[in-house]
Amino acid sequence: MSNIAGRQPVLEALRSGQEINRLLIAKGQRKGTIRQIIDLATKRGVLIQEVDRQVLDRLSEIPNHQGVLAQLAEVEYVSLDELLAKVRTPDWPPLLVLLDKIQDPHNLGSIIRSAEAAGAHGVIIPERRAAGVTAAVMKASAGAANYLPVCRVVNLAAAMDRLKEEGFWIAGADMDGEACYQQDLTGPLALVVGSEGTGLSRLVKDKCDFLASIPMRGEVNSLNASVAAAVLLFEIVRQRGGLS
Repeated sequence: MSNIAGRQPVLEALRSGQEINRLLIAKGQRKGTIRQIIDLATKRGVLIQEVDRQVLDRLSEIPNHQGVLAQLAEVEYVSLDELLAKVRTPDWPPLLVLLDKIQDPHNLGSIIRSAEAAGAHGVIIPERRAAGVTAAVMKASAGAANYLPVCRVVNLAAAMDRLKEEGFWIAGADMDGEACYQQDLTGPLALVVGSEGTGLSRLVKDKCDFLASIPMRGEVNSLNASVAAAVLLFEIVRQRGGLS
């Protein structure tokens, strides 16, 4: 993956509309050109993270990164039309995974890995305020991101409407839902997983056809987003007869 380091190069990349997965800012850097960079990145919905300067030292290809580094896409994203053209397989009903503002690269990578292993046809992520496919995501996916198409959309809710038009049922992973083991998950399905902290956003949750929960017996009543996604995905596989 290519990185852009330095205040002016990063600023120009933002101004040009170049696709940026994540913007890394050294802690304590908030003045001058850095302020411009942060403001422009915020307007574009780029994920911004403050990190120790040593992180930038390690990632930057130049010694004078000036406290800022932009990470570009690791893979070539597919369009929604391209993704939908890939889901029509005779022996396996269409299965897509939608991610509602997942920000942790390790969670994104783990979900991509589980989705590929479960036979999903692709993953859909939003452009704004969400992790893109970076080197960390590629590593966490154990290479699965090289095989599973990833689609990046401007509006996740609009993508859900399109999927419904194409015959998909939309299932949202949410604790308020019915137990997944009691639901029919065998047909064309899009599974939506919410962000690490707040779960499904209100609009996305309202657009789901139904909500699916994972029964739990312990004191902790929630799971990490990537773990929840994996459990639900392999319940789909089980119901479809993919496990003997």
